Amino acid sequence: MSTQDNQTQFGDSNLGLIDRANGSELDVGYGFVDNDGFLRLLITGNLESNFNKLEVFIDYKEGGQNRLRGDNPDVDFNGLNRMGDDGTGIGLTFDRGFAADYYITTTCGGDSFSTYANTAQILTKGGGTGEYIGSGGAGAGAVLNGSNGTLIALDNSNVAGVLGGTDFGSGEGVLTGIEIALPLSLIGDYAGGDIKVCVAVNAGGHDFLSNQILGGVGGGIGNLGEPRLVNFDAVPGLQYFVIPGGGGGSCVGDLTGNGTVDAEDLAFLLGGWGNASGDLDGNGTTDASDLALLLGGWGACP
Repeated sequence: MSTQDNQTQFGDSNLGLIDRANGSELDVGYGFVDNDGFLRLLITGNLESNFNKLEVFIDYKEGGQNRLRGDNPDVDFNGLNRMGDDGTGIGLTFDRGFAADYYITTTCGGDSFSTYANTAQILTKGGGTGEYIGSGGAGAGAVLNGSNGTLIALDNSNVAGVLGGTDFGSGEGVLTGIEIALPLSLIGDYAGGDIKVCVAVNAGGHDFLSNQILGGVGGGIGNLGEPRLVNFDAVPGLQYFVIPGGGGGSCVGDLTGNGTVDAEDLAFLLGGWGNASGDLDGNGTTDASDLALLLGGWGACP
């Protein structure tokens, strides 16, 4: 669904171990809604075992928060609210068209390596429920089996993908990282249709955003820093990807996820020419073949 277009400034892991990593990067985002009642995500790359945070925001319905409030559930030492409005009128702001409804955060590290995770509702007017859902390890034999039914697996062995730095990069081809199975019952009012997902790597205190975001940041960008000051709408491209759901509405060429292939998608594709942000055919770059696919699908999605 999305391929990284930016090198990582949070370290390029070279350990090749299934558990510990000495850098964080987000290379490729995969996702689908299965027939067993789960939203399944695979975010490939690495999560450094120094308690860096993988932040996952999900937009699946009307409402939600385009700018994070400061009165959301207190999870992971109030990490969600650490990114939100602290009373000054600022807070992490998503792209237009994205308003978060649900939150998953996971981290890893410790002398005896473990993974940990929390989840929370993100309601339009704040409040709601959130919880610490448990711990796990690395590999298929140590899946985090969350108390609310969420499953999270980690494989940190990737040594490919993007390099370290702030230049353009490509995460194409990486197949290991963090896999999440989220029960649709946790988003109980999900009625089918597309699901938008924004994924980011944050520092251990949820207080310093990296340049590793899916969707990408357009390439050639350093770390974003203080989350409350970040407005993804001011960053090139879309900092989320769209998973087609039972309600349809997304198709090849619909880069903005609005249910139609139109001038906005064309502008997005042309803005990503030569890098991976508008790649439709999976070859790792935005070029004439992608333009042909977009023009061939012009109009409303079936």
